[in-house]
Amino acid sequence: MPYAKKALPRIALGILAGIAAHMFALAIPQLLQDLVNSLVEGGVSALVPAVLVILGLGVAEALFVLLRRWLVLMPGTYVEADMRNSLYARLQDLPVAFHDRWASGQLLSRAVSDLHLIRRWLSFGLVLFVANLVTIIVGIGLLFTFNFWLGLIFFVATVPIWVIGFLFEKKYKVVARLSQDQSGDLATRVEEAVHGVRVLKSFGRGVFAASQFSNQAGDLRKTELVKAKAVANIWLYLIMIPELAIGLSMLAGIWLVSTGDLSVGALVAFFATTMVLRWPTESLGFLLSFTLEAKTATERFFEVMDEINPIVDPEKPVSVSKPKGLLEFKNVSFRYPDAPSNQKPLIQEVNLRIEPGESVALIGITGSGKTTLTALSTRLYEVTGGAIEVDGVDIRNLSRSELRSHIAMAFEDATLFSSSVRENVLLGNPDGTEEDLKQALEIAQAQFVYDLPDGVDTTIGEEGLSLSGGQRQRLALARAVAAKPRILVLDDPLSALDVDTEAMVEDALRHVLTTTTALIVAHRPSTVMLADKVALLQDGKITAFGTHQELLKTSEHYRWVISSLDEEQKAREVNL
Repeated sequence: MPYAKKALPRIALGILAGIAAHMFALAIPQLLQDLVNSLVEGGVSALVPAVLVILGLGVAEALFVLLRRWLVLMPGTYVEADMRNSLYARLQDLPVAFHDRWASGQLLSRAVSDLHLIRRWLSFGLVLFVANLVTIIVGIGLLFTFNFWLGLIFFVATVPIWVIGFLFEKKYKVVARLSQDQSGDLATRVEEAVHGVRVLKSFGRGVFAASQFSNQAGDLRKTELVKAKAVANIWLYLIMIPELAIGLSMLAGIWLVSTGDLSVGALVAFFATTMVLRWPTESLGFLLSFTLEAKTATERFFEVMDEINPIVDPEKPVSVSKPKGLLEFKNVSFRYPDAPSNQKPLIQEVNLRIEPGESVALIGITGSGKTTLTALSTRLYEVTGGAIEVDGVDIRNLSRSELRSHIAMAFEDATLFSSSVRENVLLGNPDGTEEDLKQALEIAQAQFVYDLPDGVDTTIGEEGLSLSGGQRQRLALARAVAAKPRILVLDDPLSALDVDTEAMVEDALRHVLTTTTALIVAHRPSTVMLADKVALLQDGKITAFGTHQELLKTSEHYRWVISSLDEEQKAREVNL
């Protein structure tokens, strides 16, 4: 209703136009009754006027069918567009934890095929279902006016249709939902295969991937066959039962004519009316299955729209008018929403204060919680204990847009979008100048973009996979720098760079970090050297904090971690 209410007036008029068209069709047998009776009695003079009236009714029926289609075609497209825009906005608003749980193919199938199905049902399924149902009720009522017993025979003979329809609904809605879910899983499989085509090819696993896809496609095919069988069965009854009802009515009607209890014209009109009711009755199977599929599509849509978002803007957000860049973690704890209750938090009572203009390297073994801690700073995840403050203000009291204007992130896994280099780099600063763009590219040592076919206006392929890993990382770093944040969070953004490029980027970053607060996840000793101080994260806790030299002297675990990173970097340099 929130989306369809604007379209309802035209849809209601479309339903009325559809009913009117059917009423004109039902009026024709009424004329046939008098026409046939007059012809039987020899009144040929009534033929021409009656034919002209019947022709007029037929033309009126056609015009109202045309009017119905004109009324309902456009509103459905607006409803579909509004629902799709709302779904996309909702997906952007929901936290990262939601996207961790949901397969992208399931979301894609909801945004495309499910909404397309809802639009078609709203424009045609709903209109025809109501119009045909009204036509059947009115038509059966008219049958009783010709002869009560004939009408009763036809009505009783068609009662099984409603019983069968009820049983069909209980079975079909289950298989319809299964089919739509399997379509989403199949879309996920295709997306994974396309994005991972380099991996599949490099390992020669294309046949294996095709086999997995074939198995899932086979499961979907079986489900679709079950659907088709269910629809075929109800079509069988929807065609056979009315034919049986007509046959029984014909036997009774001929007998009544022979006894003089029914006129020939009334009998002809009776069967002409049943012919008008034939399409509305037969369409019930298709419209019922269509309605059930639209119902499950609507349920799937609102599963996403009704998802509770725990990370929202406060009712009365505060603002940091002149941000300085103070970032402070106060007794911060965090556990993932789906983690077992008896499992200890991933982040446990972390306290860390980064002064304006100060840079801190976050170091620890794999799985210690470094990336998670940085993600908490921009509310990609919500802390489950304690607070994170920017310039003394709890980030939960800031609007998310303002928070993310103060803090910019560069991730190890650099994601780019299928747009120009310029649009990718200025994503966080769309009003940035050419000088801002040039400076950010220089700091990230990404001048290679000027050698691309169209320079900074070159369109990067999907996810930037046409570039090397190091090139993608440099553009992602340039994007974070171009946003001109007061606080810069870098999640090991130099891991894919060669030694010489890394040194140049680090040298350029030193100039940026003199005026910008920075939290840097470090996996190399060279990255640690960028920072003023180092925080050692161990089992979700900050166990040591100070300069690199201080920690070398006081922390045995730090010496072990830094020596491990040093060995990894030396091995990497040998391989390069």
